[in-house]
Parts: sequence; structure tokens; C-alpha cells
Amino acid sequence: MSVQTIPGVAILGPVTAEQASILSPEAQLFVATLHRTFNPRRKELLKRRDERQKDLDAGRLPDFLPETAAVRADPGWKCAPPAPGLVDRRVEITGPVDRKMVINALNSGATQYMADFEDSHAPTWDGNLEGQVNMRDAVRRAISYTGPNGKVYSLRTDGKLATLLVRPRGWHLVEAHFMVDGEPCSASLFDFGLFFFHNAAATLAAGQGPYFYLPKMESHLEARLWNDVFNASQDMLRLPRGTVRATVLIETLLAAFEMEEILYELRDHSSGLNCGRWDYIFSFIKKLRNHPQFVLPDRSAVTMTSPFMDAYVRLLIKTCHKRGVHAMGGMAAQIPIKDDPAANAAALAKVRGDKEREVVAGHDGTWVAHPALVPIAMEIFNKHMPTPNQLHVRRDDVTVTAHNLLDVRGGALLAEGGITEKGLRDNLSVGLAYMENWLRGVGCVPIHNLMEDAATAEISRSAVWQWVRHHARTRDGRVVTAAWVNDLLAQELDQLKSKMGAERFARSKYPLAAQLFQSTITGDAYSDFLTTLCYDHIVTKTPSRM
Repeated sequence: MSVQTIPGVAILGPVTAEQASILSPEAQLFVATLHRTFNPRRKELLKRRDERQKDLDAGRLPDFLPETAAVRADPGWKCAPPAPGLVDRRVEITGPVDRKMVINALNSGATQYMADFEDSHAPTWDGNLEGQVNMRDAVRRAISYTGPNGKVYSLRTDGKLATLLVRPRGWHLVEAHFMVDGEPCSASLFDFGLFFFHNAAATLAAGQGPYFYLPKMESHLEARLWNDVFNASQDMLRLPRGTVRATVLIETLLAAFEMEEILYELRDHSSGLNCGRWDYIFSFIKKLRNHPQFVLPDRSAVTMTSPFMDAYVRLLIKTCHKRGVHAMGGMAAQIPIKDDPAANAAALAKVRGDKEREVVAGHDGTWVAHPALVPIAMEIFNKHMPTPNQLHVRRDDVTVTAHNLLDVRGGALLAEGGITEKGLRDNLSVGLAYMENWLRGVGCVPIHNLMEDAATAEISRSAVWQWVRHHARTRDGRVVTAAWVNDLLAQELDQLKSKMGAERFARSKYPLAAQLFQSTITGDAYSDFLTTLCYDHIVTKTPSRM
């Protein structure tokens, strides 16, 4: 249908009647105002990322910032106290914003649900708008869904719904279908702005507030930008400052060196930090990709007990509790394996071990990707954390240096874990499968009994790129070359074609996924994000509606 647009705004995608209410003139003005006010700074900060990468490539390794030492040394400042619905966060479930998922996640028994417009969501125009419709209905407890088989999904009525948090897309992304003054809108401001405009007051009326997760930040200056966005948004809607609460995912290497500064910038709006561990591994590879001493082994060999990962976790817990906010643990990506009891038992044992390690270390809560894991994680946190959180666990015993955050034991981690042909094939298989789904508009994909999001493909292609660039050797001594990688990728495609049939394969997105994936795994060109590399292929522009 036609959507009335305000001056300076062009909507370049199809809009249904229901979606049109999300794109009301008032909502357009709110988003456009945020974009006009803050997009210049966003672009400056993205340029700063590029400059920092050049420094890293030249050998200037990350370190704690001397210019912000006073912030780290000052014991007097604290972040805001936990907001209603965020005092006890022992088990959070995450997932995309499709309607059935939203209902199941809110009903799951988890303490919170992070509704994801980012890595577990392929940002198609229709999917983004439907997600905002679903958020509006969920906040008002007016959401239901009838499946193709006639099964009806509705919200439980016993008062045990998860608290809703929303993750907008990162600063590096744009929304190509929503143009402001001739340029695409910041995807972060689009996602945040629409949710905040339609739902901030309603969340407060329900006794909670507009709560967010903030992804992919690389510096405290990017956190400062978010804080200014929050203040401006609250002022425009005449809401008290401090109404917004946001948890920052520490999922980039550079952000790990600025945890306290990030909390300081957001302190009146902060609800803590989260160990975004899969993206963190991706960022570690990406940022240090030109240095052979930081080559990592197979993904399966990089665990939370690896020195650089263990240091990152310990520093995050200490930092959060020092400043009075929650330290959230990482994702358990396992999903039930229904047809293999032994494999299912082994997978659940891994979940139990992971969650026990987190709670004993001092985390205040954790993440799961599947409702079946909620009771398991809940049981473990209930056993080891009888209080609503562990903010009292100060971890004053922890000292983490820059060396610790970069510690791969001088290459010993690679030697111990090793690169294998199986690991190489798995990277190609998983990366290709995820990208094919993403290009079809599916951002949360079960692969090899794990619920994978974009971080999976990012680790897969970055590891392969790194191995090829530095002529890494497998355990049996074979050098990982571009020619070998291309040959294995061709074998994977041949197997898929044989399994699917030539006609179905041709209709799939595998040929396109292979083309895009191959372009960034052979040690030459490197795209910062697969999502930006692939985004134009899911854009569905139509003539501007005025």
C-alpha cells in the first residue's frame, strides 16, 4: 500500500497495511530526527575504526587507553541500579523477531528474552517491519499466532513472561529502504527509533521500561554516541532521563580494553555487559588477522578456558561488579538432538559444564538459544546463585593485563589445538550453509546440532582467510592454500548439488553464497562483515512513495 512520507524521507520498500502503522508520519519524523542529529558522528566513528585497523596492521597492538586512566582509577562512580525486570537475569533466551519465536521466547520460563534485529535476524525489509509489529504487540500483550497446521500460540497468563529486551543492528549497518535526505538511514537508529517511539511509554506503563542490548561496539566513544541518542530520545518523548537501560555486548577485541569507559559513558542507562563470545573470537581473528603469531586453531579448540578468552571473562565480571551492574555470560548454542540420545546427552552435558563454569566464576546470568535449555541453565544458576544476582562477588583477586587479553601462549594454543582438514571442511560447510539461509531471509539456523547466527559464518570465513594468508599447516603438515580451499569448496557444492538435485540447487541461494563466501576466504580481500557484503542481495527496493 502507499505510505504517506514526511519531507526528506523516502520509503523504498513495499509496506502492508499493518506495517504502515509502524511507519506513521510521526514515527518517520522521530527516526529521521535521530538520523539527522547523529549520523554524522556515526560515520566519523566508522572512519575511526578504519584508522585503528591500519594501526593494528602496522603492529600497534591493543592496550588500555592512557587518556582514560582516571576513569578506570576512580572508585567513586557507579552505574544506575538494576531496573524493574532486570534485577534477576539468571537465564536469558535470545532469538529473532518472527512472531512464533517471540511468543515462545516470552513463554519459555527464561527471566528475559532478547528480541534480536541483529545477528540472528536476516534484515529483510519485510522482516524488519514485521519484527516491529511483533514488538508492539508483545509489549501490549496482544500477540498471538496461528501456524500453518492450525496450532494457536498465545502468551501465558500466569504472570511469568520473560522481560523483553531488544537488540538493534550495529553502527556499521544501514537500512537501505528508509532514506533520509537522500542517504540510507542508520540501521541502529532505525531499529531503536521505531521500537522506542512506539513502545517506550507502554513498557513504562507495564512497570518496566525500554531495555536494549547494544552490539558490535569498538570504543567508549561509540557508547557515548548511544548515550546521547538515549538522552535525545527521552527528551523528545518527554520521558525521564535514565528510563532507558542498555546492556553492551563485549564482542569486539577493542571493546575489551575499554569496558570501564563504556560503562562510564552509559552509566545512567547501563544495565551491564555481556560476553558475546562467538563474535569476540571473530573480532580477535579479524583485528589481528595480519599477524601470524595470532593464528588460531580449529573453532572447536578455542574454548572459554583458552588464555585470552579466560582473561576477557574475568575482566568483564570484575569490571561490572566494581561498577554495580550485571555481568552476563555467553550463549549456549546447543539444540536438542531428538534422534540420537547419546549425542543429546553429550550436548546437554556440555551445556551444564559451561553454565556451571559461568556461575561459579561470578556471572549474574547466562544466554541460551533454545527453550529446552532454559530449565537446565535455570537449575544450575538456582543451585549456585541463591541471590537475585552476584553483584557482591567483587573479584578483587583478578588482575588482567593487555598481554593476558592477547595471550595465545605464543602460538602454543595453535600447536595444542591444531588445524585439521575436518575443521577446514566444517568452516566451509557451516559458513556456506549459514550464508545461503541468510540470503533467503533466515538469520537463525540449526546447523550440526547448534543454533547458529551470523557470528558462525564470520568465524568460519575469518579463520580460513587467516590460515590461507599465513600459510598455516594442518596437524598432518599440509599447507592451507587458496587452491586447496577452493577445491574443498567445490567439493562441498558438488555434494550439495547431488543431495538436492540440480534443479533445486539452481533455485537455491547456494551458487550466490558460494560466490560471496569464496571472495573473502582466500587470503586476499577481506570484508569487515559478511552482512554488509551480502546485504544488497536482500534489498527489495521499489519506487519511492511520497
